[in-house]
Amino acid sequence: MAIGMAADIALIVDQDGVICDIAFSNSDLDGRTFDQWIGRAWRETVTVESREKVAELLAEASTGAATRWRQVNHPSPTGIDMPVRYTALRMNDERILVLGRDLSAMADLQQRLIDAQATMEREYAKLRHAETRYRLLFQVASEAVIIVHVASRKIVEVNPAAARLLNQDAKSLGGRALKDVIADESHEEMNGLLASVGATGRAGETAVKVAGQDTALDMGASIFRQGNDAHFLLRFGRPDSMAPAETENSVRASMLRAISEIPDGFVVTDLDQRIMAANSAFLDLAQLATEEQAIGEPLSRWLGRSVDVNVISANLRKQGSVRQFATVINGEFGAREPIELSAVSVSGAEDPCLGFAMRPVRRRIDVIGGEPAALPRDASQLTALVGRVTLKDLVRETTDVIERLCIETALKLTGDNRASAAEMLGMSRQSLYSKLRRYGFSDLDSPED
Repeated sequence: MAIGMAADIALIVDQDGVICDIAFSNSDLDGRTFDQWIGRAWRETVTVESREKVAELLAEASTGAATRWRQVNHPSPTGIDMPVRYTALRMNDERILVLGRDLSAMADLQQRLIDAQATMEREYAKLRHAETRYRLLFQVASEAVIIVHVASRKIVEVNPAAARLLNQDAKSLGGRALKDVIADESHEEMNGLLASVGATGRAGETAVKVAGQDTALDMGASIFRQGNDAHFLLRFGRPDSMAPAETENSVRASMLRAISEIPDGFVVTDLDQRIMAANSAFLDLAQLATEEQAIGEPLSRWLGRSVDVNVISANLRKQGSVRQFATVINGEFGAREPIELSAVSVSGAEDPCLGFAMRPVRRRIDVIGGEPAALPRDASQLTALVGRVTLKDLVRETTDVIERLCIETALKLTGDNRASAAEMLGMSRQSLYSKLRRYGFSDLDSPED
């Protein structure tokens, strides 16, 4: 009992290295199968790489000398070895007392430390890569950018585009006060802009002149924090460089005109799917005369069935977009037009909305009245009919496809011998010829009775 209390694990080993008795005092070791060690050689209870250490401990203890502490690993059913630090002493009856200290807690701490170091290295690598990308973008950007410390108003970094625009050397600008770069008559505009951006956090813009030059530039400013310091990000450009904004508005106007005239239906709705705008193609699909008839109405009034609307809404909420969803448009006067619908949720704008694009597919699959004009050729065409025809019609078409494929295969196997094909299919020649005509294989006369 006293020996067991003196160490986490205590073993009594005979001269042959066989465990005679075992005791342990560490409650964390409860549940381990130490009783199965009794009667077994000590070296058999440890991992392969630890057996030499066990032999050395027993050899040193048999001489009567004090042994040094050695770490030994015991295999565990969980797959994680149990590390124990052992020392051995020879007793008066020639047996050997082995005292061990459980190192599992220390090993767990070491593993956590290794994991933490690995995590830190990965995060450091991410930061290093991010900084590399930032440096590269900062250097190759065509826009002139200067970073200024908020408190000291001194230049921290200048990209090559800004150095060229200011006709200065980038290295010589580092550490200089911003006011040295801006002409004296523009200091008031500069200070007013920086004070406003620093107080409100909102980006702003003003016109300034460069010191030593008769050059007027537009200076935009925004603020960001880096650690405990705040910095201004200043963008410089010539006044004529702002002209692309008007060009962008013109391009957007052209894009809106193109959408309004595109042959595919296009609808913009609010988040409740009430129509805010619709192009002429959608009005044709819905059999409406004017856009005013659609404004404010729910899209579900014309779009598919209620189950289609629910599926589209669920996907927009979950994924933000829907691609090539097969459904139909129900016209005001009863017409049903099969379409492929794509939709997107625009949530980042000031007025969130939903956009729906609708492409008619009648030319690919004609389903007037729910009946396909041409028999599908394979399973992919059949699955494309789901949602366009009833299950009863779909099952009938599936049966026809399988029947036709079996007849085609039988004719190929028999070398186009109708009599042999009919026998192979277990049907009469009359029935085979009837189905050949039905599926349009060839214009054959009925066989003689």
